[in-house]
Amino acid sequence: MMASTTPVPSHSATSSPLGSLSSSNNTFTMPPSPSRLRKSSSAPYKPHIITTVGARPACLVNASVTYVGDDQIYAFGGFDQYTDEVYNHVLRLNLKTKQWNLVDNYGDIPGVRMGHTASLWEGHKLLVYGGENEHRAYLSDVIIFDLRSATWTQPEIGGVPPRGRARHSAVIHDEKLWISGGMTGHASDVLDDVCYLDLKTWTWSRIWKFVPRLDHTLWVWSGRIWAFGGMNEDMEHSSELWWIDFRGSPGFGQRSVDSRDRLTPSWKASGQSQSIQVYNPNAQSHTANSGSAQTMLSAAQVQNTRPSPGTVSMLKFVSTPHLTAQSVGHHFHVYSSGYLLDFATPASVLSTAETSLCALDLETLRWFRLADGKDLFNPTYRWHYCAMNEDGTQTWLLGCPPESAITRDNITEELLSDVLHIDLVKLGVIGNKLHSEVTRSSGQGPTSDTIPRSPLSAIGADLARMFDQPPETGSGTDFIVTGINDDEIIDHSMMDKQHHTTKSLHVHKLILQARWPHFARLYHSQMLEFHTKKLALPEPYSTVRAFLYYLYTDSIARVDAADNTKEDPSLGNVAGMLVMANMYDMPRLRGLCVDRLGKELDVEHAAAIWERASTAGEDWLRRRAARYCMTHWGRVVRTEAFRSLPQPSIVELCEEIDEEGRVLGGAELEVVGGLSGSRLGGGSAGPVSLGASRRRGTGSVMVAGTDSDEIDEDVEVEMDVS
Repeated sequence: MMASTTPVPSHSATSSPLGSLSSSNNTFTMPPSPSRLRKSSSAPYKPHIITTVGARPACLVNASVTYVGDDQIYAFGGFDQYTDEVYNHVLRLNLKTKQWNLVDNYGDIPGVRMGHTASLWEGHKLLVYGGENEHRAYLSDVIIFDLRSATWTQPEIGGVPPRGRARHSAVIHDEKLWISGGMTGHASDVLDDVCYLDLKTWTWSRIWKFVPRLDHTLWVWSGRIWAFGGMNEDMEHSSELWWIDFRGSPGFGQRSVDSRDRLTPSWKASGQSQSIQVYNPNAQSHTANSGSAQTMLSAAQVQNTRPSPGTVSMLKFVSTPHLTAQSVGHHFHVYSSGYLLDFATPASVLSTAETSLCALDLETLRWFRLADGKDLFNPTYRWHYCAMNEDGTQTWLLGCPPESAITRDNITEELLSDVLHIDLVKLGVIGNKLHSEVTRSSGQGPTSDTIPRSPLSAIGADLARMFDQPPETGSGTDFIVTGINDDEIIDHSMMDKQHHTTKSLHVHKLILQARWPHFARLYHSQMLEFHTKKLALPEPYSTVRAFLYYLYTDSIARVDAADNTKEDPSLGNVAGMLVMANMYDMPRLRGLCVDRLGKELDVEHAAAIWERASTAGEDWLRRRAARYCMTHWGRVVRTEAFRSLPQPSIVELCEEIDEEGRVLGGAELEVVGGLSGSRLGGGSAGPVSLGASRRRGTGSVMVAGTDSDEIDEDVEVEMDVS
């Protein structure tokens, strides 16, 4: 006699097999999703601040701060803002012991510098470029610090180096160190170029014109070089997003350049000057590491500067309710998972209500709010540096509480004494590694010969053709999985007493064993399904089908009609798969579901997504869906997804409104400014659209009816596109 087990949702990979026996139909039955066992919490995710000890850096400005893995952060260089002393110290912070230490380093130790960049390379090296030394000379050298041996080396580099610079931006992508912008020269001119150092040949590329920026963020994604934030040549904070599309541009792949070559840009950004400024050749220069300091532009560099061979584009964000003005407060920008993240941290000129963590979806170029600042930042702290791990799932802000900082001559020092660790996974960010696996590489051809535009990998596309094909077709299917007819209403509490019509799916048990850990454990235990070759899942048939299709293809992406494939998981099915991923401890599927649901949240599915996110314990997605429902309440309550919610869920969703919330009529809403698109109560996290408004200042939520069916919370973004 075989015993059954009680279904308990768990995140543990070592949890016991889930299952029960049904002797009536000789079919092994998996337990239902525990939709009533909520793990949601009214309290949002709140990161914790740790206070460090040891050789804590003080007054460190324009240093490089880099997370290098293994819970360690390295700081190099910078200057003391009160004594103007420039450093070449290497400091290490162990996040486990919370200890700062001064690192003994060896080899070709570089001179002092500030405003340089340090990029993690090959997992255990820091690639340092440029900066400014104590003599105000701008550097263009490349030095390497081996973290394992604490040794500095300087590679031999070919080609014409770019102009020496500081406060530029750098990023390593595809074995290339990309450099953009910065300031240079005795007049501190702002550079408007971009180039790269080939790390395989150690040769500089030619220099292309881009956008004049300093203190900005640079990253490479989807065949484009992107730049955002920082300051322009007028020393004004910028909210412009610039990018160069280098797909299909052979110029970006050339390593050696003939000065007679001429390239014609396909588009010239407005305001970009094509003149080349030549600096004073009689200016004094100061050496640092083999004469790398440069204060004048050589003839070779003039000839090497060219308009970009790729299309240059710009988008300026004029107004959006989801993004704090870049000129207000202290912002940190980082790239992760197809998003540009903007940390608007507390400052003396920025109220707590205006702080936030916002994200720009680079596919749609729309901003949305990942978290409110009050849930992340303590208003009594000030943050000076931001570091991120390579996968883009964890960030660390370094700073201090101003009132507790050490003072010298009654001047407050900017200590790096405290660290705020933010787990981005808990805020819906899936990480660069997972994102790159599920995103089609730009510029690549088909991955399957028979499905030219499929988002699936080649083997996934091949397996998809074998999915749910009867054995008599020669498909080799040898197992049956059933799901409950979508038209039936499932009452999980009465599961054992109800009879449901089931629909069958033909699958391969080998694929299920390889891709579904719970099935593998159950099958190897040789329970009843081992003999009957049949498994019943008490989930809607469409959700079960989408889940099994994921096991075959490793994809839940929306499929183009041109693919000639029938599978296209709807948001409702993806929401159902999120619960299954949580129940069966499948973190990859969980990440894919959260990512897609967060991006494609709409009125038709918002209520179902909220309910499923609550079931799966995905607090970030639940809060985002709840805010969406409140904003579009009049339309959400008229959807089939809302009507299909169990009565307790409807009550719980209604309770997402604050106790002081009330419904306003159209005339009353116009009186308080709701119809003008303004925000109420200063510090609102969302827009006051025709459909809804949210006032956090008084804790009230106001919902009003509307005749418009075209409103979306993200539409109220004014922008200029060039």
